Amino acid sequence: MAQFAVIGLGSFGATVATELVGLKHDVIGIDIEKKYVESISDVLTHSAIADATDEHVLDELNITQCDAVVVAIGEDIEASILCVLHLKNLGVEKIWVKAKSKAHHMILTHLGICKIIHPEEDMGVRVAQSLSYPMVSRYMALNDDHYLVKVEITENLAGTRFHSVMDHVPEVRAILHKREQEIIYSIDPNLILQDGDVLVIEGSIEPLRRLSKHFTAK
Repeated sequence: MAQFAVIGLGSFGATVATELVGLKHDVIGIDIEKKYVESISDVLTHSAIADATDEHVLDELNITQCDAVVVAIGEDIEASILCVLHLKNLGVEKIWVKAKSKAHHMILTHLGICKIIHPEEDMGVRVAQSLSYPMVSRYMALNDDHYLVKVEITENLAGTRFHSVMDHVPEVRAILHKREQEIIYSIDPNLILQDGDVLVIEGSIEPLRRLSKHFTAK
């Protein structure tokens, strides 16, 4: 169990904080607005109505004891940058920051922030991917062109042999097959796919696009 701080408890910050608590971590939530703190205080390990642009306030909250700090201050870019500067001055090393604009991102980059988040942009990418490839439930980019993709087998592929789908694009590799609670890493080429099966596959974007046509074919 780790300890995290989330500064800014709007929609994004509150979601991050709630998820971290759900993962059994200690979370302190901080916001200057009383209504945001009160709306989530019963979920958090600790909460504080405080001005995160004041270095002394952050110091008093023992922010340096956290394993990481998420700065999720929304519209006020100046407040976000001031908060980040104070965290750096206090010696906090692992800082994740929500960026509002390209200029904000550029400034954070120069400040040496380890992770800059664009929630609206990232969500837009995920929505576009879901619309383009409806059989893909999740994906993870390994680099700019290489992905791990979780594919859910639907009714149109039920009864199809595994190799008859995957052999179309040999550049793509299947990592595992999951059926209910059973996970198989060495997949029999003659495995008959069932509705609800899950495949985790790996490859670069163009072969994955070619393969997607066979997953969605009627």
